[in-house]
Amino acid sequence: MTLAPDRSDAPPDIAADPVAPEQSSLFASWPDRLRHNALILLVAGLVLATLTISDNLSTVHAGIAFFCIAGAALVPWRLHDPNASRDEPLDTDPVEAPAVSAVVSGMSEPAVLLDRAGRVIHLNVAAAQLAPALRRKELAQFALRTPEIVAALREAIATVTPRRVTFVDHAPVARWMEVAITPIAVPTTFGGEDSCLLMTFHDQTPLRRIEEMRADFVANASHELRTPLAALSGFIDTLQGPARDDAKARERFLGIMHAQATRMARLIDDLLSLSRVELSAHVRPGTRIDLVPLLRQVIDGLEPLAKERQVVIETELPAVPAIIAGDREELLRLFENLVENGLKYGASGGRVVASLTQGTSPEGALEWQARVRDFGPGIPPEHLPRLTERFYRVNAGDSRAQGGTGLGLALVKHILNRHRGRLVIESVAGEGATFTAAFPQPR
Repeated sequence: MTLAPDRSDAPPDIAADPVAPEQSSLFASWPDRLRHNALILLVAGLVLATLTISDNLSTVHAGIAFFCIAGAALVPWRLHDPNASRDEPLDTDPVEAPAVSAVVSGMSEPAVLLDRAGRVIHLNVAAAQLAPALRRKELAQFALRTPEIVAALREAIATVTPRRVTFVDHAPVARWMEVAITPIAVPTTFGGEDSCLLMTFHDQTPLRRIEEMRADFVANASHELRTPLAALSGFIDTLQGPARDDAKARERFLGIMHAQATRMARLIDDLLSLSRVELSAHVRPGTRIDLVPLLRQVIDGLEPLAKERQVVIETELPAVPAIIAGDREELLRLFENLVENGLKYGASGGRVVASLTQGTSPEGALEWQARVRDFGPGIPPEHLPRLTERFYRVNAGDSRAQGGTGLGLALVKHILNRHRGRLVIESVAGEGATFTAAFPQPR
């Protein structure tokens, strides 16, 4: 939710700082610009008086020249900024202080220095990337339209006290940000000080995601691990009791126990992988990856499973590199899940087609589209919207029999979200299903 710009609701100015003890004289307490103008007029007056006394200039001409110099010196200070208040002191612009600019620019987190009215004086690269609408000498309230930030900024301007607020940025992915607004005294060009505001942004997303990851892991693990743990416990009790001397039953039970232990290990591995991807969902990968050899590697690794299921994997890959910005390990996991699902649940069709083509997104941007199509029974349409939910299964019994954990497509979705891609699932009953993972091409 954003606030619409309203120029009539401009924030009040911050009161000027009290005069320091060493600036007790009348001239020293003047704002820097006023002192600068006074010095110009004093020098001009002395020069004109000297010329008049030496008869090089008439009194009338000297007066005219003095008033012209006074107008040229004083008027531009008030005309340079149309947003300046008439009651605002002249010394409001510490832009020329190089130390201030260097400190703000050198901060690792997004930082913005504002004057006493809330106009931007300096901002570093991180702040410009976080909020591209910020412009120097413009009010920050109109660029940062988040209600929490606007309210905190107005309070800091009105009360000259620090403010701290947390908000959630939902685009392109959810990010929790904490904004700290701190009043500071900034040295000005001519040796004085000016009251300003330092606004810094702190990304709280990793901490929030760790908390969510911990809660989700406990809930999901306790739910999904209960069945195999109960099976293991029951078989152990049987082997220690009635089947203690039954070699045939012992051999069969040990095989079942091994399968249940393998299922638990696979489930924990998927949960940890999903948690790691979610933890870094707000950080877009920057490594350039060629999808063609990556997809070939995945298909080669799944050939034994394809032969076991009597399924042929056909490939349609481009002759040119398919470059995207991505994380190699996560992309391997994504393609393994898609191709393995095709081999398991579409085995009755006898073949799986893995292709990679260039296309465009709904917004018209170029992207690489990796498709995995099977020719099995397909997926009923009522299940399609929920396939990427954690632990959602079309047929729970069949999924467990195939060794599925119910997390594969959820992991695919989160990996694509981190890569700023999209997942499209299409299916026709009796004709199989097609899973398309689309990745934006780097500019």
